[in-house]
Amino acid sequence: MQVVKNSVVTLNYRVTNPAGEVVDDGQEPLVYLHGGYDDLFPKLEEALEGKAVNDSVSVRLHADEAFGEYDAELVQTESLDNLPDEVEVGMELEGAPADEADEDEEIIIYRVTEIDGNQATLDGNHPLAGQALIFNCTVAAIRPASADEIANGSADSDD
Repeated sequence: MQVVKNSVVTLNYRVTNPAGEVVDDGQEPLVYLHGGYDDLFPKLEEALEGKAVNDSVSVRLHADEAFGEYDAELVQTESLDNLPDEVEVGMELEGAPADEADEDEEIIIYRVTEIDGNQATLDGNHPLAGQALIFNCTVAAIRPASADEIANGSADSDD
């Protein structure tokens, strides 16, 4: 079987930055629904199209093809009085965008990156935003997707 639209693909992978430093060692295989369901970066999905079990690909993604460019507007300073009591550097907090003008905006996950006095710096960027990444993947398994997986637009995680 080959990687085609509406197939569930299992990848063994490793992600590095251009300097060769490991960003994600892929301890757990990545399982996704192939075919434009936004389960995988488009450039990586394109490289996997038509591959078979044991085929490998190496794809370099620029920041805008991976987790996006770093957006300084997603960084804000907040008084500790407005945050949970147990807040500490590294925690993740859900919040609305800083401008809150658009009620349709998605909730943003902010990471606490610094605490200084009574202020915390919150960063809504993905930790890998602004970075180029190199994905090295090997196709470990391929199977046809179920009707439910296709309807839901994602692979069942318990397979």
